[in-house]
Amino acid sequence: MEARPRAGDLDALKRGCDATTGMAYVRAMGHLLHVTRKPTMPTTEKFPFSIPAIRSFEKLALDVRVTFFVGENGSGKSTMLEAIACAAEIPGYGGDRIERDHSLDRQRQLASHLRLAWTARSRTGFFMRAEDFFGHLKATARLDARILRELRESKDPSYRPTTEPLPDPVHVDEILAEEHLARLDVRSHGESFLEFFGQRIRGEGLYLLDEPETPLSPARQLALLALLGEKVREGAQFVIATHSPILLAYPKARIVSFDKAPIETVAYESLDHVTVMRDFLNHREKYLSRLFG
Repeated sequence: MEARPRAGDLDALKRGCDATTGMAYVRAMGHLLHVTRKPTMPTTEKFPFSIPAIRSFEKLALDVRVTFFVGENGSGKSTMLEAIACAAEIPGYGGDRIERDHSLDRQRQLASHLRLAWTARSRTGFFMRAEDFFGHLKATARLDARILRELRESKDPSYRPTTEPLPDPVHVDEILAEEHLARLDVRSHGESFLEFFGQRIRGEGLYLLDEPETPLSPARQLALLALLGEKVREGAQFVIATHSPILLAYPKARIVSFDKAPIETVAYESLDHVTVMRDFLNHREKYLSRLFG
């Protein structure tokens, strides 16, 4: 079920500022304001309702253009992001459609107990996990391989892609796709990811990203940070689960920690992601001595 935002919520949004430029929002279509739990949410010990941060959650404010979910692995940040994607009914990228993705069966159960409040309902946008991007690369390579094979076969009926026997159930297009993937690797995965990201995010919409820093070097993460600002100015809204101190530095973003129950908004400077990394870089020898004696 979707909730209508209260007048106070809309007034607060109109007073909001673009996190990058400080300019007042001029467009809010499709902006997700908050997520609340329904009274029907189970209190069982079964995943995902057994996760402390999810079990104790009441309301999750998302009324800014960029929100980050942080927490250790298993804290529930990715599970909540996936459940919001299911509840929002936005498309996934690189794999099965969300409603057919069996890896999200439990997250869909959680989604059925969430209520989303919007300024205006929209299904523009997408949900993407880091592994979905690699799935997209493989699917693109297979498609390219099939088209090239069929084109060659149409010109030369005697053409055979390989004379080697293939193990069952490997298709010849899988072998040819490896060549295409090798060519994609000439450019780094990070460069391909940024190009993919920049082309697919267009204007207003809700974009849910799970650990997008995975294929990116620190320099590429800085490029993604700049790209986020560009897309925010075009009207996009992002909710991102991440471990990256670089991405978490996005100006005036809201950072929500899942490490404690209930979930809470935290300051950038207080994050372990930031303090541990900074301390390690400043006192590298101390850490290495402690680790290796």
